[in-house]
Amino acid sequence: MNKLRQIWSDLRSSFWFLPFLIVLASIVYAVVLIQIDYAGGNRWLAKWPRTFGVGSEGARDILSTLAGSMMTVMGITFAMTLLALALVSSQYTSRILRNFMRSRVTQVTLGTFAGIFVYCLIVLHTIRTGDAPFVPSLAVFFAFVLAFGGIAVLIFFIHHIASSIQASSIIASVAQETIASIDRLFPEKQEPGTDKAEGELNERPLPSLDERTWYVVPAEVSGYIQSVDIDAILHLARDRRTIVRMEHGIGAFVVQDAALASLALTYPPDQETIDALNGAYSIGRHRTADQDPAFGIRQIVDMALKALSPGVNDTSTAVMCVDYLTAILARLVCRRLPPSHRYEGETLRVIAIVPTFEGLLAEAFDQIRGSAAGNVGIMARMLGAIDTIGSLTTDQRRRQALDEQVQWIAELADRTIESTHDRARIERRLMEVREALVSEPALCAWEERA
Repeated sequence: MNKLRQIWSDLRSSFWFLPFLIVLASIVYAVVLIQIDYAGGNRWLAKWPRTFGVGSEGARDILSTLAGSMMTVMGITFAMTLLALALVSSQYTSRILRNFMRSRVTQVTLGTFAGIFVYCLIVLHTIRTGDAPFVPSLAVFFAFVLAFGGIAVLIFFIHHIASSIQASSIIASVAQETIASIDRLFPEKQEPGTDKAEGELNERPLPSLDERTWYVVPAEVSGYIQSVDIDAILHLARDRRTIVRMEHGIGAFVVQDAALASLALTYPPDQETIDALNGAYSIGRHRTADQDPAFGIRQIVDMALKALSPGVNDTSTAVMCVDYLTAILARLVCRRLPPSHRYEGETLRVIAIVPTFEGLLAEAFDQIRGSAAGNVGIMARMLGAIDTIGSLTTDQRRRQALDEQVQWIAELADRTIESTHDRARIERRLMEVREALVSEPALCAWEERA
């Protein structure tokens, strides 16, 4: 199943798959209309000869012009797409190029122009002159319809490119994908008043692991772990009566023949077991946000770091990045994250590497804070973000992690802010956030929706 998901994800993010399907549809469309013309289904067009009547030479000229025009427009579309990719890569970060390649608008636009071109070629091939002339009037007429549709698609594509390369659109798109991943991976919401941390073992004692013999299962390929089928690993551990210990979490890079996981066995694992365990992992050349919310956070952090770099110095973009990171962490803070130890009944089966709120919080804010030296606007925005996130949870461990972020921002402000006015402003904000973190928080958003 993981392999199928990986193949589908690669197809979705390719420039060729959806355009190829559109071209196939245009071939079928052309063949069907030509068959209708052969069967005499175009007789009703004879009632409007000035509108639909055209000879064989005229039909050839029309279709040739449309086909040539579509190829020219498709070349312009490719050039605009590549220019947008180059601009986004240099201005923001190359990590988000895959999001542009997955754009349905771009893929449909390329497929539309290629499909119209192929449609015109097929219809053009069926036109005959001489003693038994044949002009598929219905198919030629619909070539006009498709050409007008292509013009509309081109206008919309230009609008799409102009809006999609804006920083706000890019950041919002990445944040939306990351929030969707969080909703899918962590659907259970944490109830107010609970203090259970990620990876808590439900108060079950751990068996002694030091006395076991651990056999390493090597990775078959090198790449990033895109997803893991935990159910398949649990099934394998149950069948082999063993414990599977993951050596790398989702998003980590593994090297071929290096340790992917370890098995507690009395004898080395056979090749079938090694293949089955590797089959539960989806490993590719790049990270994806499908099961890796940290990658979505990483993309936004990269954009913020690029905006805060001395060569760019774009505080407004960095502020937007902090705002959307706030939205992501606010969605995450009330979710119950999966435990690291997975059981079958009372028997430990899998020791997994799972994300934690503290880890994702550090991923979101640590590097931005390090690049925000002396930037009062970013510090104030980060304090506002911590205030918002803390107001949505009653988990004292998570609030403690937020309080640590406040302490580190306070240390940064003491070191880097020279203005007395700006320092007083930050100190007032620090005091407000600290008071909010120790006071009774608001109920989680899930209760408000109930």
